[in-house]
Amino acid sequence: MNNADYENYIKILKSKLNEKRFFHSCCVADEAKRLAEKYGGNPEKCYTAGLLHDITKNASDEEHLKLFDTFGIMLNDIEKNAKKLWHAISGEAYLKYVLGIDDIEILDAIRYHTTAKQNMSLTAKILYLADFTSRDRDYEDVQVIRDLADKSLNGAIKYALEYSIIDLVRQSRAIHPDTVDAFNEIVSGKEKI
Repeated sequence: MNNADYENYIKILKSKLNEKRFFHSCCVADEAKRLAEKYGGNPEKCYTAGLLHDITKNASDEEHLKLFDTFGIMLNDIEKNAKKLWHAISGEAYLKYVLGIDDIEILDAIRYHTTAKQNMSLTAKILYLADFTSRDRDYEDVQVIRDLADKSLNGAIKYALEYSIIDLVRQSRAIHPDTVDAFNEIVSGKEKI
């Protein structure tokens, strides 16, 4: 990516996101770059994924549904009933088909930044964690996850997955199979990083 790309992305984000969501995107980009530098990822790729990960977050339900229809995206039953997941799915499509981004790692990281999944790339892991721990986050246990992120990428992801699963169970909400698969992989010790 060059400076013109980033200037264009900033312009697009400012037109699509409210001020709070734009600030969050910048915070996630900064944290993704920091984690990439710490864990041997590609800082530019991780920064880009962080910057663009919520590009459709402020879209209306109708806008999401139009993107799904236009690009032939079929939601499973859990996704249909979990609108909080829609922006990750529509965001990947927007980057690929509207912005012309073809970097598989960036697209995959954005697609799974809310649920995680098995066999995540380093870029995907970093984005997942950066979204959880960016400086604008203030939920209970965020500092615990930040501290873990400075010691072990997988340790922090394991804690973040546990936190998410417990939160969903407490709310009596469905847990996406990708989240369960990611958790099972990491606790089984089959995860590499």
